[in-house]
Amino acid sequence: MKTLLVVGFLALIVYNLGAALYYMLTDRGESKRAVNALTRRIGLSILLIVLVGAGIASGLIRPHGVGG
Repeated sequence: MKTLLVVGFLALIVYNLGAALYYMLTDRGESKRAVNALTRRIGLSILLIVLVGAGIASGLIRPHGVGG
């Protein structure tokens, strides 16, 4: 379940990044849709970092070292 949540957040982040690219190419600076998509991407990234940090702090997620 935790993995699905993280993958879902990453999918939303990539979607918003692609949407911003599309809006930058099609709108030609006439609207703020690209800015809004990038703002949502930043918000989702921060929320994901906070959730992972809270999961580690609460013991729900156990981090492991590289190769171990």
